[in-house]
Amino acid sequence: MASTATPSKPSAREKIAQLRASFIAQLPERLAQAQEQLEQLRQAPQLAEQLHHASDLHRLLHSLKGTGRTFGLQALGQAAAQGEDLLIHVLDRPNAQLPAALSGELSDCLTQLELAALALQATPPDGSADHSTPSFTLPAPSAAEAAGNDRQLVYLCDDEPLVLEQIASQIACFGYRSRSFTDPAQLRLAVLDEQPDALVMDINFPQGASAGPQALIALRAELERPLPTLFLSSYNDFEARLHAVRAGGQAYFHKPARANELVAALDELTQQQTSETYRILIIDDEAEIADYHAIILQEAGMVTMQLTDPTQALAALAEFRPDMVLMDMYMPGCNGREVAQVIRQVPDYVGLPIVYLSSETDRAKQFSAMRIGAEGFLTKPVVAQELVAAVAIRAERMRTLRSLMARDSLTGLFNHTTTTQLLEKALAAAERDHSPLCFVMLDIDQFKTINDRYGHPMGDQVILALSRLLQQRLRSADIVGRYGGEEFAAILQNIQPQQAAQLIDQLRADFAKLSFHTPTGQFCCSFSAGIASYPSHARMELLREAADKALYAAKRNGRNRVILDGQPSLSPP
Repeated sequence: MASTATPSKPSAREKIAQLRASFIAQLPERLAQAQEQLEQLRQAPQLAEQLHHASDLHRLLHSLKGTGRTFGLQALGQAAAQGEDLLIHVLDRPNAQLPAALSGELSDCLTQLELAALALQATPPDGSADHSTPSFTLPAPSAAEAAGNDRQLVYLCDDEPLVLEQIASQIACFGYRSRSFTDPAQLRLAVLDEQPDALVMDINFPQGASAGPQALIALRAELERPLPTLFLSSYNDFEARLHAVRAGGQAYFHKPARANELVAALDELTQQQTSETYRILIIDDEAEIADYHAIILQEAGMVTMQLTDPTQALAALAEFRPDMVLMDMYMPGCNGREVAQVIRQVPDYVGLPIVYLSSETDRAKQFSAMRIGAEGFLTKPVVAQELVAAVAIRAERMRTLRSLMARDSLTGLFNHTTTTQLLEKALAAAERDHSPLCFVMLDIDQFKTINDRYGHPMGDQVILALSRLLQQRLRSADIVGRYGGEEFAAILQNIQPQQAAQLIDQLRADFAKLSFHTPTGQFCCSFSAGIASYPSHARMELLREAADKALYAAKRNGRNRVILDGQPSLSPP
């Protein structure tokens, strides 16, 4: 029985070779259009008509120049550039008569273009040209991602069993799995059998004051891949910290460590909180060149949307919600400057980065185009690595600005305004998809007492701990916001009310287990929560009011409990 092999996806180099071949195949048709435009230019009786046809021919030659050079077709690009230069001098002086020699000079340029095109079509399609295909190596997935396991494994090594128990219970509340060891030799055997995503290790063991770092140095020599490590020790002197650095430790905590700070370090070491990929809208009337730049950005891990009709820009922005727009300057119907001005008319897009990607080399025209609020100008052909770097820098800046406007400065959660907007959108989606939705309001119990007794900095630590717990334990599709002060909100999509209540109640129980350390001792705290659901409450105002009433009932009935709208307490203390 014959087996059928699954066809492999084409590589970036193969995709670009296909685009190049497609462009070459279209050259006869494009050159025929150029000849027709030149003939119309010759026959136009009035100067205004002549300038109109000259503008059309200029745009076509400009496109051939940029696309030809991008695909490494230097002879073609050079011939198109000569014709473009002839027309630029005419178009820059719109009231002057066209030079008598212009028609013949343009005809010579088109002849050179046709010769270059014939040479390309006579060349075997082996992809050879003065052109380097971009190549990128994306980061490999972590061990947990490769295994499809989103609960990362942490090994804990400390000769004090009580410390191990406390750390294990604390990080478990934030979704980490752990295994504990009291002896470095036991740890070594376990790591060689199954390497964890991270290691938390003491400095001092019965074997010596720096036995922990020494054991780690020896262990690293036996491993094929790095072992992210943070040290946790009762020593706080320079020498102990130096031993940790020399052993390759990436973080150091003095006992007793705050749970949220320890988990924050683990998040960074294991890269558990990965940022979303950049979203780039490419606007270029040349489909092949738009696809070419899209391939480069996709190879770098970005998500792209290509648009060849600039008049559809606003619809594409609303649908795709990009972090940046990469746009050509010269396009039919409207040019890049006009499109940018239209985009800037919409308040939501005033700060959206716009970068021109064009073969325009006139610096005065580039600066003129950027006066309307563009972020930069890249000249075709652009080096792949430079394109990726320029796009990433500007897209990241946009992400940062959006985050500052939409998120709470202390916790990084969505602020009150953004959470309200997201709730409105989530409700609309639930109504459209006929799916359930739950809105949760949470409040830290007796938070004023915590601030009064332990100080506002410790109050901030409690707020940070709860925010991190919600971020780690709720689903990726769920939305978490800080509603104000010690109050939080969560939007749980596509979940039934009873399931939501059980999920929040488990978080309530785990949060109550966290220990907060102060100079005067340690303490624990709790939160109360109220839950309301759609479609029981179809309007946003009614949904928020019902969740708020349920939260108030939880507070009134003793705190540290979860109440589902219209039902008795789920979790009596």
